[in-house]
Amino acid sequence: MNITSTALIALVFVFAGGVKGMTGMGLPTVAVSLLGLWMPPAAAASLLVLPSLATNLSQCLGPGLLPLARQLWPAWCALAGATIWMPTVLVFGTGTGPHAVLGLVLVVYGAWGLWRPRLPDLSGRTLVFGAAAGLATGAVSAITAVFVMPLVPYLQSLRLGKDEMVQALGLSFTLATLALAVRLHADRQTLMPGAEAAVALLAALAGMWVGAHVRGRMGAATFQRGLFHVFIVLGLANLSHGSYEAVT
Repeated sequence: MNITSTALIALVFVFAGGVKGMTGMGLPTVAVSLLGLWMPPAAAASLLVLPSLATNLSQCLGPGLLPLARQLWPAWCALAGATIWMPTVLVFGTGTGPHAVLGLVLVVYGAWGLWRPRLPDLSGRTLVFGAAAGLATGAVSAITAVFVMPLVPYLQSLRLGKDEMVQALGLSFTLATLALAVRLHADRQTLMPGAEAAVALLAALAGMWVGAHVRGRMGAATFQRGLFHVFIVLGLANLSHGSYEAVT
């Protein structure tokens, strides 16, 4: 086990877990955006499966499971299908590289989070728009292991209550993580050593505990706004990495 690499992984997941504890979301996005600076997104994805599942399961609990399932099943089915079955060659064959795609997604997500445009009410049109959002999110997840866009804006367009939104995010992210794990299982070369995966899990849980305690001293909204700026910077860094890959 490479001590330097393991230490870096631990630091990344402590921070990512802290973000999760502060804001209730963001662990996969933070982890992959940082890990993507020195490893392929597919390798980063293999590290985040256990931490993402462990930190999302608590959000799945609640009385709104059946109503949410009736509303979100088109998005969930499309997301899982696109993540598992989208041919990798359709993206990797363009020559831009996974880092460039990851960078673009991060920049768009950061800009969207800072802009926060008013979204239309799609709560009565979940079949078509849910399937479209799920397909797009699954495609992005299969390439980058990041499943926030356009899933999060879509969920916000459903005008869910606060508790429903938290549960919807937990359920959707859990499903997205499981679909990603199924996809990774077919390519064992992307799987990381068990020791590093265990370090990632423990670090994420520790970070989440710290983040939950810090949340009372710092406004989550203020912290999240700063985080969107960080996503833009990390996105530009990953775009630069992808451009370098394309040239070399």
